[in-house]
Amino acid sequence: MNVRTLVSMALLVGIGAVLHAVIPGLFAGMKPDMMLAMMFLAILLFPNAKAVGLVGVATGFISAMTTTFPGGQLPNIIDKIITAFVVFALVAVLRNYRQTVIGAVVLAAVGTVISGTVFLTAALLLVGLPGGTAFSALFVAVVLPTAALNAAAMAIVYPIAAAIFRRMNVTAHV
Repeated sequence: MNVRTLVSMALLVGIGAVLHAVIPGLFAGMKPDMMLAMMFLAILLFPNAKAVGLVGVATGFISAMTTTFPGGQLPNIIDKIITAFVVFALVAVLRNYRQTVIGAVVLAAVGTVISGTVFLTAALLLVGLPGGTAFSALFVAVVLPTAALNAAAMAIVYPIAAAIFRRMNVTAHV
């Protein structure tokens, strides 16, 4: 991994951290995780195992620091690392479609649903859900709207980022 790649990923994670910190919680302390969109963008732009592992760990720790979910620190770390590698596997399988806006949007939506499922499962097993809230209620109230929001964000951001990174010649995968 070269310095340009590391700096580019750090910028994406930083943008995601700001988005994650400023968006308010919606339901039982959960908030839309816009950091996921930036993590998915990094995976699409830099699809190699080292980069994916690094961005998954960094995103997990930063979202753990900014979470409003009671006891959500460890579930956030677990969720981001697992989700990063699952999305990386999907990117590898869907190699022909990853460079399209539609492919990026679908990966963002599917990745967000995977992330939400892993997070809620980890939270349920490790700390319990707050106030006896049902898994399905949180899934419908937070995860599905977040998937739509991340898909819309990816539709806007991916073409812009891909063009910028192509011009900068940071990666050959765009």
